[in-house]
Amino acid sequence: MTVSETEARLKKLRMRSWRRGMKEMDLILGPYADQALSQFSAAQLDAYEDLLNENDQDLYLWVTGAQPAPAELIPMLTQIADASGLNRSR
Repeated sequence: MTVSETEARLKKLRMRSWRRGMKEMDLILGPYADQALSQFSAAQLDAYEDLLNENDQDLYLWVTGAQPAPAELIPMLTQIADASGLNRSR
C-alpha cells in the first residue's frame, strides 16, 4: 500500500469514527481514532475497520462493559476504553 493509499484509509477510518449513528460513540471512537490509528499496523487497521462495522448500540454496551463483548473484539475494545477513560469491567 502506498503512502497516499494509507493516508486515504486513515482519513476514511477517522471520519467513520467521528460520524457514527450514536453521539456517545462519536465521542468515544473519534478521539481514539485521532490519537491511535496513525500508529496501527495494517492488521490492526483491519481489526479496527471490522469493529466499525458493528452496531453502535452493541459497541457502546461492549466498550463500557455493560454487556460481554465477543472475544475477538475484547483487545481492541479494551484499548479504546482505556484511552477513553472508561471503567470497563474485564
